[in-house]
Amino acid sequence: MTKTNDIVQKLWNLCNDLRDDGVTYHQYVTELTYLLFLKMMKETGEEGQLPEGKRWDDLRKQNNVGVLDFYRQLLLDLGKGKHPLVRQIYADANSFMRKPTTLRKLIDSIETLDWYSAREEGLGDLYEGLLEKNATEKKSGAGQYFTPRPLIDAVVAVMKPGSGDRIQDPAAGTGGFLIAADHYVKAHENVYDWPQPKSRDYFERAFHGMELVPDTHRLALMNLMLHGLANDPERSGIHLGDTLTPDHEKLGKATLILSNPPFGTKKGTGDARRTDLTFQTSNKQFMFLQHIYRSLETHGRAAVILPDNVLFESGQGKQIRTDLLDKCRLHTILRLPTGIFYAQGVKTNVLFFTRGAGEKGNTKDVWVYDLRANMPQFGKRTPLTREHFRAFEEAYGDDPWGGEDALARRVDTGAEGRFRRFTREEIAGRGDSLDISWLRDDSADSGDLPEPSQLAEEALTELAGAMEELRAILLELGENEDELKEAGVLA
Repeated sequence: MTKTNDIVQKLWNLCNDLRDDGVTYHQYVTELTYLLFLKMMKETGEEGQLPEGKRWDDLRKQNNVGVLDFYRQLLLDLGKGKHPLVRQIYADANSFMRKPTTLRKLIDSIETLDWYSAREEGLGDLYEGLLEKNATEKKSGAGQYFTPRPLIDAVVAVMKPGSGDRIQDPAAGTGGFLIAADHYVKAHENVYDWPQPKSRDYFERAFHGMELVPDTHRLALMNLMLHGLANDPERSGIHLGDTLTPDHEKLGKATLILSNPPFGTKKGTGDARRTDLTFQTSNKQFMFLQHIYRSLETHGRAAVILPDNVLFESGQGKQIRTDLLDKCRLHTILRLPTGIFYAQGVKTNVLFFTRGAGEKGNTKDVWVYDLRANMPQFGKRTPLTREHFRAFEEAYGDDPWGGEDALARRVDTGAEGRFRRFTREEIAGRGDSLDISWLRDDSADSGDLPEPSQLAEEALTELAGAMEELRAILLELGENEDELKEAGVLA
């Protein structure tokens, strides 16, 4: 992967040129997606999906005076084209660049990259690397759309997706969970020896997701396309929409759901709201949690990342947890280390559960693995790796459904260990709170504070997130985005 990493770094360095042209990090990745799609269509021999005269070489041959105007028209034309995937990637596309010389430098730089090595190592891996680079750059504010890959890989490994699964992510982001599930299937099954009907069914109908933010949806489509999972975007892939509205009907039922829903609250707007969920709340995590366990087929399984408040919140929060414990076998909770997401202070968990055949009494025992206490402070100096999850994966066992026999083979490590069993009666005695900890966290008492530069970066990241929330609220309230920009309210 050395060549791919080198190309990713070169692509990321090009961002400096666009920063001088007033383009933000997130805008840069979107802009780069428009250009990379054209180039990769040429590299993969799939330019037939693009209209004649609207391809990579047509853009390259434009002179410096007319290249930017040609490019802007090209974006408009592709957004209205006949091919559904192309049309979705370029829907409402517009260029953030103001100088033809900036565009020319981007085109020339992309052309001179080592595309032979990129094809050999995988164009999908190249694009994933670019998305990860954007997410780990705190100034981009994109970390909220990017779940750490070591965590995704660990979750997928214990959930064991198979070719017969119908896999869903109702808050898909850039598609990391779906792509990791595909990697797992291909690593454990000989997918290329399947009969054609099974192969078509898998590649065109096995993966389903939904993403609310148009630019992030664009990145997700590109990501799936480069991994061979966006052949029929009308029937599968990642849809643009809001799972917490009737849009969810596009997703259907699933045998496996893997997701990291967004944090925060759902503001009241004029949009249609879900009426099929029993408990109505503005808390997005609780709404997504209800969607997930209601969308599972009988004996379907799920792994969902949720913040601590979902484990202990009273009122409707308690009612939703009780409903989950009744309808599903909630067999495992993984308490995650702090600091592994873009907001350093957020404490999160992974809930693993299986939908029961009945509506009551499905949870008998809940096993809690504490990977939070006495863990290092993760960041650039101590990156999160797959090795940090190895002991959990071993303790979880080889049954992705958490069946009774598999749970009986687990070992409770006692008050000094990380893995413990709690009965349904013990949880009821806690008021159905799942916020369970027992280890003394010496790292929390050490008094060590992050470096001032890290604290400043975290503050800027939180401010960027707050601005994005404000932007979303204003737009939901019907404000005009162009007018807000002219007034200086939005950048």
